Amino acid sequence: MATKLGGYTGKILKIDLTNQEVGEYPWSDDDRAKYLGGKVMAAKILYDWLDAGTEPFSPDNPLVITTGPLTGTGAPSSSRFNVSARSPLTRILASSNCGGNFGLHLKKAGYDAVIISGKSEKAIWVEITDEDVLFHDAAGLWGKTTSETQEALGGQRGKMVIGPAGENLVKFAGIFCQERTAGRAGLGAVMGSKNLKAITATGKCKVEVHDREKMKKVYKSWVKLLANHPLTGDALPKYGSAFMLRRMQKHRMLATRNFSDGRYKDYDAVSGQTLAETRLVKNWGCPTCPVKCSRQVELNGKLIKGPELETLALLGPNLDNNDLDTIIRWNYQLDELGMDTITAGGVIGFVMELQEKGLWDTGLEFGKTENVAQVFDDIAHRRGIGDLLAEGTRALSEKFGGKEFAAHSKGLELAAYEPRGAVGHGLGYATSNRGACHLNGGYLVLVEGLGLHMNPHTPRAKAAFAILNQNLMEAVSSAPNCLFPLFSFYPGWIMRYPNGILAKIASSTMPFSGPFVNVINRLSGKWSPIHLPLLPHTKALSAVTGLRINLGSMKDIGERGYNLERMVNVRFGITAADDSLPKRFTDDNQVPGDPRTKVPLEVMKAEYYRIRGWDTNGAPTPNKQRKLGLA
Repeated sequence: MATKLGGYTGKILKIDLTNQEVGEYPWSDDDRAKYLGGKVMAAKILYDWLDAGTEPFSPDNPLVITTGPLTGTGAPSSSRFNVSARSPLTRILASSNCGGNFGLHLKKAGYDAVIISGKSEKAIWVEITDEDVLFHDAAGLWGKTTSETQEALGGQRGKMVIGPAGENLVKFAGIFCQERTAGRAGLGAVMGSKNLKAITATGKCKVEVHDREKMKKVYKSWVKLLANHPLTGDALPKYGSAFMLRRMQKHRMLATRNFSDGRYKDYDAVSGQTLAETRLVKNWGCPTCPVKCSRQVELNGKLIKGPELETLALLGPNLDNNDLDTIIRWNYQLDELGMDTITAGGVIGFVMELQEKGLWDTGLEFGKTENVAQVFDDIAHRRGIGDLLAEGTRALSEKFGGKEFAAHSKGLELAAYEPRGAVGHGLGYATSNRGACHLNGGYLVLVEGLGLHMNPHTPRAKAAFAILNQNLMEAVSSAPNCLFPLFSFYPGWIMRYPNGILAKIASSTMPFSGPFVNVINRLSGKWSPIHLPLLPHTKALSAVTGLRINLGSMKDIGERGYNLERMVNVRFGITAADDSLPKRFTDDNQVPGDPRTKVPLEVMKAEYYRIRGWDTNGAPTPNKQRKLGLA
């Protein structure tokens, strides 16, 4: 459907693999104004498409691939695309954001999004160009690793592919583009269930914008903001996301031995600083990104992607493994097989604790690394115990026990942050729409010790901050932008001088700032027509699209998306009881004798529902739906 707005091609491609038919999906400028793009756009499409009985591996479960209005305009850190579907791992709505160049090439092919439904009778790959959509036999690609597949496809075009794990329906298989991954919740398995090995995109279409000169000015100041912030201008370029590992250790947030502790004795052996000083060859980054947070290291004479924070922690301290070179090898192996390293580390850690407690004898033990690589290969090919591990932590806990220490929420394994060291982050894990996700949960560790120093153990104001962060991150993902540049929303001068008097004042007053934060949470775009220098996304989106986007309307888009995702999950049976954490985190003190070091989840959750406008069962009320235009 044609558009009068800048930043969009105006077309959504619809592909039916069963009949190899293509068409267009209707999407109006009103839809673009309400949902913008990215994961929020995908949530609306899936809300309209899915019913409660649509199974994850059903041909009727569509794979929805979306870009946003900033894709292809050169905006900082905007070469992102989103993939959404019903997850086979969590059985609820899943969205996974990915870097690399596929989103840029999809725009060049003339499309804002692609909806893929049905199932091919045989293995295929799909080629999307600005002239045609072609279906190719993929028998020669089936069984290849992710890098082998991308190399075989060749050409200067965007590619998104799966590896053997996706082909074999491993429930935490990812989708890969260049060195980046749409990793979480098993969307690679959804792609594999459709017998779809790869999708490529190429073309010569150009993205038109509303005000190009204004856009250039905004982008120039945005890059300057990122360069001057201590996280996006210093820590991330120097050490990647792994710069946080030392800080996590200090604040008892580092997942250790299946989250039984928040500190690890040999933490510095696997820190980002050690990686940079001893293994780093060069930095790498996605197109249009000034931060360049990705690491490149050498393995057997080959330049490969180095491990990031989540991988270092969950394949390191979480398994009682202090060998950095082993983590580098495992990270490369998992990427080649096409698996999410977060869930892989979580599953292995849980199985190691089952072994330790005598609940299941697998030969996997904390501190023992010799047999892990073989187990990863067995998971990807569903051999032996690998067939069971491919189902994820929740399924294993239901079969062998250990639910009280099975580190997941809604079926998705926790990221690397131990929530008893940051209780607001624990609230985010529990309320996140895709399960225990650090990003979808609002990433409160940033204000609970990793950036700012708000008391990490108090429940005060945590619900308010979680909602603010969740809504902003949802909106930024719809633009779409990488979430790292959103670090600049919190002033750099506080983070640069954490022991300064102003930082101490800010940190001590934050637990009492809930009412003020909730003023922002409740104001709609109509009542807050302002731009914040620390959130340049609003001016960028206004210049690109021609829409009047300000702080309030940006927040509205994020809140609309978050509630819409929740409404899809309610359709799949999610209730307040599912917004939970294992008893290890809510009932057991991390520090013996210190009752502050457990997550007071129910207290924070009640406040969270009240502010969100959800009922006591965790569903958006009719009034909330009306206010957001979702009724």
